[in-house]
Amino acid sequence: METDFETIELQVRDYISPECICKVEDIVKAVPHVVEASFDPVNNILKVKVHKGMSSANDIIKELKQCKIRCEQRMPAHEMAQMEHEAMKMKKPAAHDHHAMMAAEFKRHFIVAAIFTIPVLILSPFIQNWAGYSLPPSPLWDALLLITASIVILYGGFAFYRRVPNSLRMRALDMNVLVTIALLSGYFYSVSITLGLLSATDFYWEISTLAAFLLFGHWMEMRASITAAGALKELVKLIPPTANLVKGDQITETPTAELKVDDIVLVRPGEKVPIDGVVTEGESSLNEAMITGESKPVSKKAGSNVIGGTVNMEGAIRVKVTKTGEETAVSQIIKMVEQAIASKPPVQRLADRAANYLTLIAIFAGAGTFIFWFGTGASLPFGYTPLALAITVIVIACPHALGLAIPTVTTISTTMAAHNGMLVKNAEALEIAKLIDIVIFDKTGTLTKGEFGVTDIVKLGDWSEKQILENTAALEVNSEHVIAKGIVKKAQEDRVESKKAEKFMAIPGKGAKASVGEDEVFVGNANLMRDLKISPEEFEAEVSRLSAQGKTVVYVSTGQQIQGLIAMADLIREESREAVKRLKDEGLEVAMLTGDNKQTAAYVAKELGLDTFFAEVLPDQKANTVKSLQDKGKRVAMVGDGINDAPALVQANVGIAIGAGTDVAVESADIVLIKNDPRDVAKLVTLSRKTMRKMNENLVWATGYNVIAIPVAAGILVPIGVVLPPEVAAVTMTASSISVTINALLLKRAKI
Repeated sequence: METDFETIELQVRDYISPECICKVEDIVKAVPHVVEASFDPVNNILKVKVHKGMSSANDIIKELKQCKIRCEQRMPAHEMAQMEHEAMKMKKPAAHDHHAMMAAEFKRHFIVAAIFTIPVLILSPFIQNWAGYSLPPSPLWDALLLITASIVILYGGFAFYRRVPNSLRMRALDMNVLVTIALLSGYFYSVSITLGLLSATDFYWEISTLAAFLLFGHWMEMRASITAAGALKELVKLIPPTANLVKGDQITETPTAELKVDDIVLVRPGEKVPIDGVVTEGESSLNEAMITGESKPVSKKAGSNVIGGTVNMEGAIRVKVTKTGEETAVSQIIKMVEQAIASKPPVQRLADRAANYLTLIAIFAGAGTFIFWFGTGASLPFGYTPLALAITVIVIACPHALGLAIPTVTTISTTMAAHNGMLVKNAEALEIAKLIDIVIFDKTGTLTKGEFGVTDIVKLGDWSEKQILENTAALEVNSEHVIAKGIVKKAQEDRVESKKAEKFMAIPGKGAKASVGEDEVFVGNANLMRDLKISPEEFEAEVSRLSAQGKTVVYVSTGQQIQGLIAMADLIREESREAVKRLKDEGLEVAMLTGDNKQTAAYVAKELGLDTFFAEVLPDQKANTVKSLQDKGKRVAMVGDGINDAPALVQANVGIAIGAGTDVAVESADIVLIKNDPRDVAKLVTLSRKTMRKMNENLVWATGYNVIAIPVAAGILVPIGVVLPPEVAAVTMTASSISVTINALLLKRAKI
């Protein structure tokens, strides 16, 4: 049972290279009673699934501490929001923003390295020969060259070196190990030459420029990662830092995190609603687009529920707090997005493993390159040495791009989905959504409005259709029956003349009568007509036509004459037509599943242009219907309310709960749609396909880059006089990592 497990969320405080993801997860999985571990390198979030009550956050923190990995329990969303807002005011990274701290560190080391690389280049004999100048002879130049190069390599490279012990404790040969090997091997080789231990040309300018380029590249990479992680931070920042707390006649500015249930807060025009609650006073319109994806402002009045993070557009309102902390809608949405990011699709797990092994390949390829060129004694172009080629191979083969290829896309896509009112609980579901063959919609409340409404008004007597509606609504306004409410609502929508009915009397089981103006109006079923000595059989053909569509027919008469018919049914959503069309344009089959009779189902299916429908299906039979389609080899997406359709949602390849509102914790669904809008299903399919396209592009680039770059770096083009310098390798390696991140960020521009 899923209830036998719980999830522990930790915020990792140290930077973990993408190629070390598997190692971190393996360390955590070794803790007793841990079932599953998933680390998100973009947001530095570690999610651990454990047997309930058998393992704690402290057990995992203690295990990671042995490997010098610092982590802490993930703070609640409202506390993170508070820290983000404070950090923005102070213009410095928030305490939990480790990518920003890393960017600042690499920036500092790069600036120093860049400054001291300039004298290294000026003092280098190779550069002097190449540029055609020479310095006056002096023994000081060699000492100065050693000092400046040492500052570049030892201080500049320390940003990498200090992380090597942690990598080795994890038994991981990551980027830090590769860079350390590359820089220090070149540095000590050159120092040996300066000290007279070896007779060759020193390597100072190459490794100094390499260090500067590596630092600059990783600074830029961290900045790109900050942008990717910023997608999730935008959700956190929806929570305003303070609220206007009302106590008697006093209004005080109070931190949002300190609000309690039943507190009253004032929300002025233009301000954000600080927390979930219910309006107690005032009227206004709220912009809920950032939470639900609804583009139109939503009217609110006393008794209306409001969501924290939405924006008050017009009037001032007072809101009574109903939820705080992790119970609020924004906190639940953030939690679900984090869950989706941490739940890795199979392609990401494969990429993580590949990145882990690529570091070994890099070291062996570098060693093999050195042995080959040193052993053959072949002359290399431009004075390059076997060690230079070996360092180039190690640098260029760094698997950062492969490790970032999928997590960056997952972070962007799941956050995009959340901003559009689509909450992805499982990233694998987003991957599968691209592959589905058929989408099955539950009918009531999904394709239809779930409310009785007028579909047809048929003129049979002297009255016009407008008069039929006016007089019937005048009578039905006195009734609480569902049919009566539907007729009155139609009259209000059409803005027909409001008439007054007198001497209203309900006729149990048959209908009602009343005097409207000079006419005595009767509204009801066929039996009421017979009681009035009117033969309903005269219009049997028209009644049969409407009944065949699953509609309920109401007779409207005056005295001895039937004036018309009003047909009622569960109204089809206008959005459903567009949703079905978009899904069919995507090449998908669209079906409907309902417990209604075949006549009603056939009518709705025909109106919407569905490929097929399943009628008279009992709730406990819905899952079997889904399974029967899967047995035919079809991948099925089921769209329902997440409650009555729970078994079918679980059975489907992708279960989509629609119309959940702010109750986003629908356990049976893989994806939760906040709005009750079937068009969001089409949006979801579009986003899924665009997401998988980005993932595939990143994987092709990351793997293709290594397949081509490693042989070139190893000297395969030496016969035609082409050699890849170490600093160019550093730029190329960095460019590959930045490119996959930028490509993921381009997903933000996609229209769904």
